[in-house]
Amino acid sequence: MTRVTYYTATTLDGFLADEHDSLDWLFTQDTDADGPMGYTGFIAGIGAMVMGATTYQWLLDHAAATGEPWGYDIPCWVFTHRTFPEAEGDVRFVGGGVEEVWPEVVAGAAGGDVWVVGGGDLAAQWALAGHLDRLVVSIAPVTLGAGRPLFPRPFDLRLVDLARNGDLLCATYDVVGPRG
Repeated sequence: MTRVTYYTATTLDGFLADEHDSLDWLFTQDTDADGPMGYTGFIAGIGAMVMGATTYQWLLDHAAATGEPWGYDIPCWVFTHRTFPEAEGDVRFVGGGVEEVWPEVVAGAAGGDVWVVGGGDLAAQWALAGHLDRLVVSIAPVTLGAGRPLFPRPFDLRLVDLARNGDLLCATYDVVGPRG
């Protein structure tokens, strides 16, 4: 059964990025991709991914600055109302809601899981639609005071696992449902 996971990192005060969409705070953290709740183990089970336009633009800008190619060989759905240049890889731009693309995303995952890459608002939309199963969050010992929130909707979660990976406190939560 395909599971949908929001796998991300956040600051201690709950921000994914600063007000300028910078992730500089994240790249200074000591972490092991092969360690507890690390990226290597996580990505091995992923068959498809979804992301918002701001996250996709950040990836494009990062690739342009570093010269790195598109780093994924799985289908990716970008939820956007913007126009982007032709994409590398299997990138599909969608303007509708979660329910409209849900069957296509599950089929595209081909038995693997789905990664909600970001941002927090998109993850919350997946949760509101009843299609977000888990949050896997790496919490960095940094505060920003403002920025892009981790999960901007009131939801109940259930802690199912906890670990340390270098500087990061890593937690896995099941999504229980909307709060209230």
